[in-house]
Amino acid sequence: SQLLSARRFKIKHGEVLPTRAGASEDGVAGLRSEFHIDHDRVVFSSAFRRLGRKTQVHPLAQHDHTHNRLTHSVEVASVGRSLGNRVGAMLSGGGHLPAEGTPFDIGSIVQVACLAHDLGNPPFGHTGEYAMRDWFREPAHLHLLDGLGEAERHDIQTYEGNAHSLRLLSTL
Repeated sequence: SQLLSARRFKIKHGEVLPTRAGASEDGVAGLRSEFHIDHDRVVFSSAFRRLGRKTQVHPLAQHDHTHNRLTHSVEVASVGRSLGNRVGAMLSGGGHLPAEGTPFDIGSIVQVACLAHDLGNPPFGHTGEYAMRDWFREPAHLHLLDGLGEAERHDIQTYEGNAHSLRLLSTL
């Protein structure tokens, strides 16, 4: 019941406010679950749209078929939703879902996680992470970090795409 919660919180003027349980942003309860709203927030975000301009690189591929990360994320989300729905059905069949939960909620949660899994990755994936870290550690480039606090400099010099994805999601 704690892990599968539809309760959401919003920050307004620095204060954390709970949303009304069961009410949707559009003011009509029941049309979209909180999980569907999460999905829409990711899909309509600029971070998600930017994935369309990042190539999904397969360095040892035997063919020249490449596609962008947006397509990759949508494909992963489709598989994830199906697997999540199956797990949700199994949990429901075993009586392990909270009363307000449905098997499809699990599928929606996994789908959103799959859609968001590459949001914070730079171009060229992990290779891009290494390149950014190394470049910003070079003494000749340190002046570009002037004006940043120690924690901010460290964040750039140890850039990690998954952590950046989490930062992006927490602001959506």
